[in-house]
Amino acid sequence: MLALVVDDSRAMRSIVKKIVAAEGYAVLEAGDGVAALAVLDASAEVPSVALLDWNMPEMNGFDLLQAVRAQPRYSAMRVVMITTETELEFMGRALEAGADEYLMKPFDGAALRGKLALIGLAAA
Repeated sequence: MLALVVDDSRAMRSIVKKIVAAEGYAVLEAGDGVAALAVLDASAEVPSVALLDWNMPEMNGFDLLQAVRAQPRYSAMRVVMITTETELEFMGRALEAGADEYLMKPFDGAALRGKLALIGLAAA
């Protein structure tokens, strides 16, 4: 299985990568949405899941979510927004745009594993 972790914080990418790697995922990383699209285009394999921060330079996670959902190649890829945006408005917008789950920062490994389990990608 392959996961894409997109966050402008190198430390946060490292934390998320460690959690999903422990679940058996190989991990691709990007620091913003533009870089993530380039990583996706260069990858022969479509990731099972993309874990996206909302607030990033160049292209934010919401715009990346919309770009990914507009491409049929990525229709089966699950998307989890992982963000500091805690207002219900943001959660609603993300879910409406095609996110499968929404996880608010700060979080722990159990919370992320739980979200993966909810979308059928990890044991709870």
